[in-house]
Amino acid sequence: MKSAEISNRSDQRFLLSFGLMAAIWITGLVGHFTPLREWPALVLYVLGSIGIVLYRGMRYQEWSDMYLTGGNYWKSIILGCVTGGLLFFMALFNTHNHYSNGGSAMQEMEAILNHPFFYGMFPVLVLAEEFMWRGIMASSLAAKEINRHIVVLVTTLFFALNHFAVAPVGINERFLMAIMALPLGVIGGYISIVTRNLWGSVILHMLSMISMFIGMQLNG
Repeated sequence: MKSAEISNRSDQRFLLSFGLMAAIWITGLVGHFTPLREWPALVLYVLGSIGIVLYRGMRYQEWSDMYLTGGNYWKSIILGCVTGGLLFFMALFNTHNHYSNGGSAMQEMEAILNHPFFYGMFPVLVLAEEFMWRGIMASSLAAKEINRHIVVLVTTLFFALNHFAVAPVGINERFLMAIMALPLGVIGGYISIVTRNLWGSVILHMLSMISMFIGMQLNG
């Protein structure tokens, strides 16, 4: 494949990632002032991210360009398991201390996470998030030969801010969710960029979500 064609396709992914992000944020802002709240933005987030990856992958065979195949797969998996395991136990410890010291629960988010429907859907949400920030956006930025630290910083910042657009909860809980997203964005971003494979970041993200469920059950 000619370098010009590769560059053109990375430019397309770049525009798609930022276009989808803008559409999500606008939808979330509008929905906030309606009875629908941020749910339409969350649906757009999931369907848009997965849809773009499937389309680009099947239409242009960009699976490896979006870090879904190829790269250093096993290094990615190992890093995801190690860092995810560390964050898993740190999250459980911090959650226990938070509740033990009289900290208030994230009641709105816990009500959503404890719904039976979400137990089956959270893996899909994790995949959508990883596809969006690591698979589509980070890969397109890295293809432009932008410094990897800047790529991780930009994608992490947008990943964190996105929680204000798609989380149908109060502003305080959105802020806490954005803070919790920072280590996921940084660690997952570096794993994906260094290995050119996002599945380690998926494992990291999954383990973090599971720790939230367990923490709520043990301390709720």
